[in-house]
Amino acid sequence: MAQHKGDIETNFHVRSYDATISLEEYNAQKKFDLYIILDNLRSAFNVGAIFRLCDAMRVSGLFLCGYTASPPHIKLEKTSLGTISFVPWKSFTTALEAVRYLHNKSIPVWAAETTSHSKSYHLEPIPQQVGVVFGNEALGVSEEVLSECDCLIEIPTYGFKNSLNVATACSVIGFKILEEMAKKNTV
Repeated sequence: MAQHKGDIETNFHVRSYDATISLEEYNAQKKFDLYIILDNLRSAFNVGAIFRLCDAMRVSGLFLCGYTASPPHIKLEKTSLGTISFVPWKSFTTALEAVRYLHNKSIPVWAAETTSHSKSYHLEPIPQQVGVVFGNEALGVSEEVLSECDCLIEIPTYGFKNSLNVATACSVIGFKILEEMAKKNTV
């Protein structure tokens, strides 16, 4: 008989294993129509964390732009926990090139950046497909890229600092987009 502490059953097992399907079955699953664009990220550890996140979100693409670390890279291998093989990724010379690549496919692109024109990320209607640009940890998304984006979004913050770690911001915005896409049954 299970023990109960409050309303939580204490006879449980932590699920500490990967998917129970084969890699072929996983690759055959439809991906969410979400593309993550990284604009000159400094930290390979952040990029590795975003690889892991992109696997968890089953995105259609992760675009590594500028001097953002790309595989093979020891720090990416460490923090991605092997997810590099499961995430469709592509390198671009600049984030602007990645934005234009998606625009040529008629996919709108948003930038996650705190600007005087940004709107709260949770108030924007989510398109069926979307790319989101996340910028450099110190400099943000370049103005050149901001000017090409269809929408500027931000995460409201209430502390002294006005921003979050880039991998954290990608998690907050990415999962909100997936939640809305799932409601529309786009996967």
